[in-house]
Amino acid sequence: MALKDILFFSEGINYTIKEKQNLRRWIANVVKAEGFRRIGELNFILCDDTYLLEINKQYLDHDTYTDIVTFDSSEHEDVIAGDIFISVERTAENAAKFSVSERDELHRVIIHGVLHLCGFLDKSKADKEQMTRKENEYLKKRDF
Repeated sequence: MALKDILFFSEGINYTIKEKQNLRRWIANVVKAEGFRRIGELNFILCDDTYLLEINKQYLDHDTYTDIVTFDSSEHEDVIAGDIFISVERTAENAAKFSVSERDELHRVIIHGVLHLCGFLDKSKADKEQMTRKENEYLKKRDF
């Protein structure tokens, strides 16, 4: 897996992601464990609530705040690629709400987006439970 194809950006905020190489390695391990041969281009765009709300309204016709919006741009079944927009404001709020560190919540949301690109859904109760189990499984395997 080419770690160089996992990219991090910030949009409209001054935010620098920490532990980029460790995150890249962890994400690549998750993608491999889910049966994908390689990573195309995987972009994580960190932004604020307002920016993500506009993305949510413009592309998904949802007028609600959210912590993540994922766009799949994969062109082959065994290659994962896409854009994952994450509101750092929302993840910080959720971290406080769930009494976890902001780092852990950000990592959960990152892997949530990756799992969406791997084909996991979270619309039904059963899908949400499976998604949460997968998130927890991969968070436990995180070694940094």
